[in-house]
Amino acid sequence: MYAEDYKYTKEHEWIKREGDRARVGITDHAQKQLGDVVYVELPKVGASFGASEIFGTIESVKAVSELFSPVSCEVLEVNAELDGKPELVNEDPHGKAWMLVVKLRTPAELDGLMTASEYEAHVAKEAAS
Repeated sequence: MYAEDYKYTKEHEWIKREGDRARVGITDHAQKQLGDVVYVELPKVGASFGASEIFGTIESVKAVSELFSPVSCEVLEVNAELDGKPELVNEDPHGKAWMLVVKLRTPAELDGLMTASEYEAHVAKEAAS
């Protein structure tokens, strides 16, 4: 179900490497847990984050949740389309609803993230507890 060329975090973010850059968003599992997304707050271009640092928030009809950076990075682009259409997160979380394009500071950090099969096992374990 989850793309093999992405990496995943325990906090339910995904990251897809594109050379020395990467695209970041939240997983399909995360959007289902949130319910209808009504607002996404993203950082400004140029902002820097360490791995696991909060980079924004996402608000749904159920809750407000923090968004965590999968790796140490600098923000190169934000998905401005989410300002006017936050529901894209529910419609296409692994595609059109990407949140950031970042410059990787330490590409080796990607090796510490979960593969698709590891992430699916993590989700199943969470559901069982």
